[in-house]
Parts: sequence; C-alpha cells; structure tokens
Amino acid sequence: MDNVSGKPTKTLLHACCGPCSLEPVRVLRGEGVEPVVFYANSNIHPADEYARRLATLRAWAEGQGLEVVEGAYDPAAWEDAAGRVGDAARARFGVITHGPDPALASGGGGAAAPARNDDAPGDADPAEEARRARCRACYRLRFEEAAAWAAAHGFDELGTTLSVSPYQYTAVIREELERACAQAGIRARFDDWRPFYDEATRRSREEGMYRQNYCGCRFSDEEAAVERAERRAARAAERAAERAAHAEERAAEEEARAARRAERAAYDAKRARQRAALRALRGQGRP
Repeated sequence: MDNVSGKPTKTLLHACCGPCSLEPVRVLRGEGVEPVVFYANSNIHPADEYARRLATLRAWAEGQGLEVVEGAYDPAAWEDAAGRVGDAARARFGVITHGPDPALASGGGGAAAPARNDDAPGDADPAEEARRARCRACYRLRFEEAAAWAAAHGFDELGTTLSVSPYQYTAVIREELERACAQAGIRARFDDWRPFYDEATRRSREEGMYRQNYCGCRFSDEEAAVERAERRAARAAERAAERAAHAEERAAEEEARAARRAERAAYDAKRARQRAALRALRGQGRP
C-alpha cells in the first residue's frame, strides 16, 4: 500500500528467468504486493536460449496467475553497451573465471550457496574489476529499460530478481537499480534475495523448471564452460588422490598381512622341527 495515496503499490519486477522469480514473487505476495514481471534481458545469448528462458517463465507465471510483460530483445544494444566492455576485458585478460568452487567441485548441495562475487571495488584484481564493469553496463541497460517502461505505465516502483543469485554483484545491482529509478522518477525497491537462493533452487528443481547453467551473455557462457571444466578436473584430481591414498592403504595392509603370514609360517616351521625332534628322541628311547 502506498503510504501517500493509500492505493495499492504498483510494483514492476524485472526478472532474469523463471527459477529466480519463484521466491521474490512468493515473498512479495506475502506482503500483499502483486507484482507484474518484466522480462528485459537483451544480454541472453543465443536467441533460442532467450526464448527458452522466457517460455519457462511464462509457463510458471500462467499457473500462478501472474502477468508477464516482455521487453524488447535487442542484442545489438547490449553489444554496444556491455559487449564492447566485455570484449576489451576478454582481449586483456582472457576468460575471466573465479577458479573451481570447492563446494561445487565436491558435488554442490551445501547448506548455503557460496557467494563468489566481490562487492568491494578495491579488493578485486584487475580482471575481476573488468568483469564487474561489464556486468555493471549490463545491469544499467536492462534497468534503464525496465524503469522507463514502469514510469510510462504508471508503476510506483521497480525491483529485480537478479539479487537472488550469490554469483552476481549485489552491491552493483543495487546501485544501478537506484540510479535507473531516480532517472525515471520512480522508487527503487531493492531486496537482497540471496538468502532465498537455496529454496529457489529446491523449488525450481522440484517443479521441473529449466535451469540454465550460465548467467546469460556470451561471456558468461564461455566463463561457465571453463569453470565447469575446472570443476570436473578438480573432482577427477580428488578421486585420483583418493584412489592413490587407498592404494597406499591397501599396500600397507597387504604388507602387514604378508608379514603375519611369514611370521605364522616361521612359527609353524619351528613347531614342526620341535615335533620332529621330539619324535626322534622318542624313537631313540625305544627298546
């Protein structure tokens, strides 16, 4: 409810995909807010991936009685805004990854998703700073589009599902959401949805929703592929180390068994000699 007019607050919720929309929509409805979902994601590459994510979102929203509005899909605009930033970073640093995540390398499924982004600008290395700049340009384009649409259609505020993921730059998301909303003359509704990530993951899997394995852009697709390969290599190395450790254990056990067998054989030979000597003595004592 709007505190000034007394009318229900009209909230536009920018959504990146269906799985990330589950918990924000649930929480907002629990607060009495009925959001309209705005799918503005010109970053998603390729086009069939964009369509698949949108179809997943629409199918779920239809069952929820939730309105979904599709923004313009304009990859050329994204390339001009964020693609050129990403290309410069790619040329300078190559594929920018975070390295294998220990929790994911051992199978994922921990109690909480590890936050691998770094929201403190001064703490990141130059490659990470370049990646952050690329993501900032991406957020800015999408939030500006969403905020302008919200203002033009009488919405009071704009929120986003992007902050569900612990792999995003949450502080940058907030900065860019607030900047875009101030520019459009509406309120920014920022929520840090990361505590709901595990529940969103569980629910989306339970509902059989398509779950993408990269953020969306061509850079993130490449980075995610490299990180998956790194995780596979880490798991393979872990298994090899376990096999080597078990091989050493088995060798030590076999050595101990061989020593026990040799000791038993020596004991048995000694007892046999003793019995033979005793029989010989008894034989000599006979008349």
